[in-house]
Amino acid sequence: MAGSREQARSGSTVLLSLLLLAYIFNFLDRQILGILAGPIKADLHLTDAQFGAIGGLAFALLYSALGVPLALLADRTRRSAVIAGSLAVWSAFTALCGLAGSFASLFAYRLGVGVGEAGGVAPSYALIADYFPPSRRARALATYSLGIPLGLAGGTLIGAYLAAYLNWRAAFIVMGVAGLLLAPVMLVLVRDLPPAERSSGSAAPIGQVFPLLASKPSFWLMAFASSFSSLCGYGLALWTPSILERSFGLGLLDRAQFFSSLLLIGGTVGVFGGGWLADRLGGGNRAWYAWLPALAWLVSAPLFFAGFRASSLSIAWAFLLVPNALNILWLGPVTTAVQHLAPRHMRSSASASFLLINNLIGLGVGPYLMGWLSDSMKQAYGQDALRHAATLCLAFYLLAALLMALAASRLKRDWVED
Repeated sequence: MAGSREQARSGSTVLLSLLLLAYIFNFLDRQILGILAGPIKADLHLTDAQFGAIGGLAFALLYSALGVPLALLADRTRRSAVIAGSLAVWSAFTALCGLAGSFASLFAYRLGVGVGEAGGVAPSYALIADYFPPSRRARALATYSLGIPLGLAGGTLIGAYLAAYLNWRAAFIVMGVAGLLLAPVMLVLVRDLPPAERSSGSAAPIGQVFPLLASKPSFWLMAFASSFSSLCGYGLALWTPSILERSFGLGLLDRAQFFSSLLLIGGTVGVFGGGWLADRLGGGNRAWYAWLPALAWLVSAPLFFAGFRASSLSIAWAFLLVPNALNILWLGPVTTAVQHLAPRHMRSSASASFLLINNLIGLGVGPYLMGWLSDSMKQAYGQDALRHAATLCLAFYLLAALLMALAASRLKRDWVED
């Protein structure tokens, strides 16, 4: 059995590379909306609150609700097939976004994107946990999580250039078709471990998984801490291009280059650095899986504030680079810790339970809240209202840091070893 397990794991690099590529498309299809806020809002006559609902709530509703059943399906069937099918669905709906003619139709198509992406992340976490031993798992999950900064930066830059030289509708269609072409490749090349190798038994029903997680204080503290961090992170990802336009006067391509450089440099360093540090420090003391993100969020809030209030673009870029690394550092440590709150055969469902809370609060509330605050303060602050809305929401990073620090002392007791 050990020999077959090692043989199956020999393809771990290929598997991780393909999962990373699919995750990049996941965030390409999300971030294209943020950089194209100006032309989309002008064309469809949307308020900031409406656009925030499209960018967050529309996506989060079914993305969160279907994450758990699709993870259960993945645990019972082929995780790789669920991932490939999900990629095809979200890519098709991304392409349909280019055909939207109203708030209602674009909202509906973003619901569809969320339906597809619901089946991508939790099964990928579980596949990676199957293929990589505990000593390398945080780095592997952090490598997978590089899809976030790479996808965010790519969606910002590619979307802006497609819109500048074609139009915003063509940008969605091109992105969607590219994802559809990748889906069959994923289906053929991504392989599950044999059932006997990937679990200690049959997949557990959610009726067993969630009560197990709910009994562990560290799960709730990490879930809500990550949720409040994501509230800021998703809100800033959607609205920062518009802040650069309204408060700093940047055109479409200029703000795409400015923002994508922050996402690519800062995000890549933050994600991989978090995984590397977690593997180095967490092996000796499990509390570091929580202390690392807590410290990162504590520093992120004042640096983001200084960057958004800066008097020049060069100063703003310098201040914003570091928090764009720190605010995403949590992905490797926390996703690894969540994997170890349940036995192996519950991993997809455990990840989906965590993501359900994280996405309902973070993705569902963050973009809409910033948009609503911007509309509410527009009479007082005019074009600068969005910048004020974003800086107000930075307080959630401080709350996230507090909750994650409280989780640190509880992780060792709640941890399930392989």
